[in-house]
Amino acid sequence: MSLISQNARSKNETKREEDNKEKEIEDGRESDVDTLEVKKRKRDDGKEEQLAKEQVKAMKKLENFLFGSLYSPLEFGKGDDDEVDAEASDLFFTDRSADTVLTGYEEDADFLDGSSDDDALQRKPVWVDEEEEKVTVNIASVNRLRKLRKEEDEKLISGSEYVARLRAQHVKLNRGTDWAQLDSGSKMGDSSDDELTDDENKAVVSRGYEDEDMSDILRTNEDLVVKSSSKLLPGHIEYSKLVDANIQDPSNSVINSVQFHQNGQLLLAGGLDRKLRFFQIDGKRNTKLESIFLEDCPIRKASFLPDGSQVIISGRRKFFYSLDLVKASVDKIGPLLGRDEKSLEVFEVSPDSQMIAFVGNEGHILLVSTKSKQLVGTLKMNGSVRSLAFTQDGQRLLSAGGDGHVYHWDMRTRTCMHKAVDEGCLNGTALCTSPVGTHFAAGSSSGIVNIYNSDEFLGGKRKPIKTIDNLTTTVDFMKFNHDSQILAICSSMKKRSLKLIHIPSYTVFSNWPHPNTSLQYPRCIDFSPRGGFMAVGNSSGKVLLYKLRHYDHA
Repeated sequence: MSLISQNARSKNETKREEDNKEKEIEDGRESDVDTLEVKKRKRDDGKEEQLAKEQVKAMKKLENFLFGSLYSPLEFGKGDDDEVDAEASDLFFTDRSADTVLTGYEEDADFLDGSSDDDALQRKPVWVDEEEEKVTVNIASVNRLRKLRKEEDEKLISGSEYVARLRAQHVKLNRGTDWAQLDSGSKMGDSSDDELTDDENKAVVSRGYEDEDMSDILRTNEDLVVKSSSKLLPGHIEYSKLVDANIQDPSNSVINSVQFHQNGQLLLAGGLDRKLRFFQIDGKRNTKLESIFLEDCPIRKASFLPDGSQVIISGRRKFFYSLDLVKASVDKIGPLLGRDEKSLEVFEVSPDSQMIAFVGNEGHILLVSTKSKQLVGTLKMNGSVRSLAFTQDGQRLLSAGGDGHVYHWDMRTRTCMHKAVDEGCLNGTALCTSPVGTHFAAGSSSGIVNIYNSDEFLGGKRKPIKTIDNLTTTVDFMKFNHDSQILAICSSMKKRSLKLIHIPSYTVFSNWPHPNTSLQYPRCIDFSPRGGFMAVGNSSGKVLLYKLRHYDHA
């Protein structure tokens, strides 16, 4: 056998070696793929971790921006140098064109160094119009300028005074917030004069409340802003028409009753369609909150209790309903024990929420407790009863009716303490007392409204302070606003028969209602607790809403 044949391999051995090499190559490839996947997974994990850190950092930055430095309180001169260096090019630039001119800060510094503290507080205007002192403006001849008057008979003012009053009017219409205004004696870097910090609980007390006990302030929901006591001028009343109060659910029948809740945002509206609707009034959307359907009672009157806990609903029925706003339950009450009245549609609620007075038959006034809903007493007039009104303190009840007299009842003794003739009245149809307790108004079937001083009337003076004869049909409804500067009177027997009376001057506002105002037949009216809104229910099923601009709040 030759040498070649001795060293030659078999085919099987050669094939086995080739298979082994291929396996090693495949194993190497698989290990490389696994390594790449591990590296990619680590790289993805690193990116996710970096993204999470950036998100946390962004959230902290946003929280610091909104609520102050919560995590790392800032101190002047101790910022993050790296961040400043990294973002300096984005935050600052150098103005090379102003090298030879003093900057605004240098001018301010020179100005403050060379002047006293009093001069520094009052910066001089850049330019003054010398003609302002020579010009006079007649603010009584133009309707839109009459609101600038301080006195009723004021006409001519100087140009500078005109500018000052315009600025004051702008501030009045566009009120700012006191906490956002810098103190006149402080600088941007000095915050110790604007805020007082309580070291114990880290609370910040706003200027003006340093001497107040914070627990007392947080114990009540009363307004901290002092209410405006500005007087309403006669002649013209500033108002604007808003979206109807019941725009989201108008009635298909007459609206007989509208009233604001004591919070100034909730309004009820009820009518002959037997639905009582509640709306949240904002002047823009007037969202409908709830509606209640009373199957057997077309609503003639609905009224909140003054404490806001219940609604009393009545119609031309022997019974009435009580809606508990807290429990969201409706109770049917009546007929009253021992009485045979077929209608309890006219009633008034006492300001202390203790008593409901219903108009009964043959001159009787029915007194019902708001707690037990039971008859607790009756009062008797000589003639028939048409209208009732409680005084603001709830200690007296006024009544009027078919004999032309106005009765004053003492609710503590339930006796008649005074009775007198309403001048020129044959049949009294409406009564209303002022919230401040100084006046009351009496309306009659002839359209005459007499305004009396309460103390003088009880003292024996029978002549009214003023007689309003702007209505020619029966006076059905009257209402004073919260500060008794406006008295609204209306008659449902004639279109647009609604007048607003300026009480201090006892004159009718000449620009109300506007000729283009579609009042239809007004049925009822109410003012919001702070006078900003006025709601008018009419015979077409709408509750018209107006904004009285003299009052800032609802």
